[in-house]
Amino acid sequence: MASKYQRVLLKLSGEALAGEQGYGIDPEVITGIAAEIKEVVALGVQVALVIGGGNIFRGLAASSKGMDRASADYMGMLATVMNSLAMQDALEKQGVVTRVQSAIEMQQIAEPYIRRRAVRHLEKGRVVIFSAGTGNPYFTTDTAASLRAMEINAEVILKATKVDGVYTADPKKDSNAVKLPVLTYLEVLQKGLQVMDATATSLCMDNDLPMIIFDLTQRGNIKKVVLGEQIGTIVKRGD
Repeated sequence: MASKYQRVLLKLSGEALAGEQGYGIDPEVITGIAAEIKEVVALGVQVALVIGGGNIFRGLAASSKGMDRASADYMGMLATVMNSLAMQDALEKQGVVTRVQSAIEMQQIAEPYIRRRAVRHLEKGRVVIFSAGTGNPYFTTDTAASLRAMEINAEVILKATKVDGVYTADPKKDSNAVKLPVLTYLEVLQKGLQVMDATATSLCMDNDLPMIIFDLTQRGNIKKVVLGEQIGTIVKRGD
């Protein structure tokens, strides 16, 4: 089957790696995600990854408790590096050649982020994991995902979550919540929908980069999205 996209950026939350335990990295979960990414790579699709750090450390939560925001954010960036190394290990155990690039230099464990090198890795069929966010405090990993997707000319951002798309309300709390299969960037911003943060959404809007929000907990969904199946919610320009 021909894939709809040739180059994608997959955004995973740190919590996705924690599984049911809610903290740290669940080896079973990360192995399952790596197996799904392997299937997508086998289709000839170039895959880049950005992983959050919320399963280890949340900069925003720490700063709300009195910690200096910049320091807290840098700690959060280091948490994303830990997740990225864990994902690299899981992917390479499955035979998928992977490179981790870090926005904060740490030569012993990751390459520095160099755009042209990242693109070259992708062209050679390697999975590239972008870690340490943008390298700047006050920016989320969502914004880092949008930025990196733009830099490598990805065709779409695939945002993997625990729900199967965007709803009018929290489906767990409101039985009348309705799923919205298509949204425009402006609707997301005006309604304050928790799809990606406002900076990330604005960046995608300015550069006409579509985002697909889908359920990661459903096995095989990453492949389905890449093949163009209508799952989750797509956020794109209103025509």
